[in-house]
Amino acid sequence: MKPGPDVERDAAILFYDGGCGVCHLWVRFLLWADPEGDARFAPLGGETFLRRIPAAEREVLPDSLVLVTTDGRVLTRSAAVLALLDGMGGLWRVGGRVAGLAPRPLADALYDGIARIRERLAPRPSGACPIVPEPGRSRFDR
Repeated sequence: MKPGPDVERDAAILFYDGGCGVCHLWVRFLLWADPEGDARFAPLGGETFLRRIPAAEREVLPDSLVLVTTDGRVLTRSAAVLALLDGMGGLWRVGGRVAGLAPRPLADALYDGIARIRERLAPRPSGACPIVPEPGRSRFDR
């Protein structure tokens, strides 16, 4: 299901690696922890990613989660994770802000360390979209 123009412009969108089990776990966590959230999800390299991220910018992005915020900022790695936690509110926001006290190089090093062992942490999924209950499916784009 493709979003209408208002949804696409007003909602944050998280682009994730469709072939990464940890990314699938993270997306399912976000749907569980923030079921009423506005954030949308789409795989890296999918139609929405190619349409929303200019080619020149795609070339320099790290192999990472990519979050396009409602104000158009493009965040990757730990910055994307912290922004998502902040947007969820409540204790997630508090936890994200505490984690945000770590220097960015340290936070990104932790993110990169997890990325290096991701296939040991979660098996490679069979499809690009995580299997999620029906209500969450409407938040996915191609």
